[in-house]
Amino acid sequence: MIKLCGFALSNYYNKVKFALLEHDIPFEEVLVKPAQDEAVFAHSPLGKVPYIQTEEGDLCESQAILEYLAARYPDKAIFSRDPWEAAKERELITFIDLHLELVARDLYKQAYFGGTVTDATKGRVEKLLTRHVAGFRRIAQFGPFLRGERFSVADIAGYVSLPLVGGTTQIIYGHDFLADVGIDWKAYLKAVSDRPAARRVADDRKAYIASTSQS
Repeated sequence: MIKLCGFALSNYYNKVKFALLEHDIPFEEVLVKPAQDEAVFAHSPLGKVPYIQTEEGDLCESQAILEYLAARYPDKAIFSRDPWEAAKERELITFIDLHLELVARDLYKQAYFGGTVTDATKGRVEKLLTRHVAGFRRIAQFGPFLRGERFSVADIAGYVSLPLVGGTTQIIYGHDFLADVGIDWKAYLKAVSDRPAARRVADDRKAYIASTSQS
């Protein structure tokens, strides 16, 4: 059985978890925090989560894990069986992970963890995100899902990361960059949240936050 290692506050952990749940792939959760020590390096070379443990060995990076799952369980059709649709799903995931969330991540220290970021960082991120969000809006359909009426693996990435982008920009700049281009990500989340896998991910995240706030 696959062991999914990480913790429920991580959006990339939840990306993999959502996919496993959505496609009914058996797995076991193992609580692991990111750390710069040899115990974690033995499984994840940068000390990051998530990573999975399989009978073949360890694998890190959420997108590499999704690609492995898609190849390991072809009957699950994690990506569309149509080559063009599958490519468009990967395109959307790349935009969300690389061009939106990874850029916004430079602001999390101030937005969520009580730290501060420099004005230079805020200016750089604002410039990049303004352009990237506009580009994302050109390819994302929101009809109600990212590829239109059909839920896809791209929506797993959207569900776990778009709230971070919208919420972070609202906190740091006083306005939501996604809403600025007409993306109602809260309505989008509601559409995705109708799926049992999404509800499980959200409930487990809330439970984790509650447990850590009490400790």
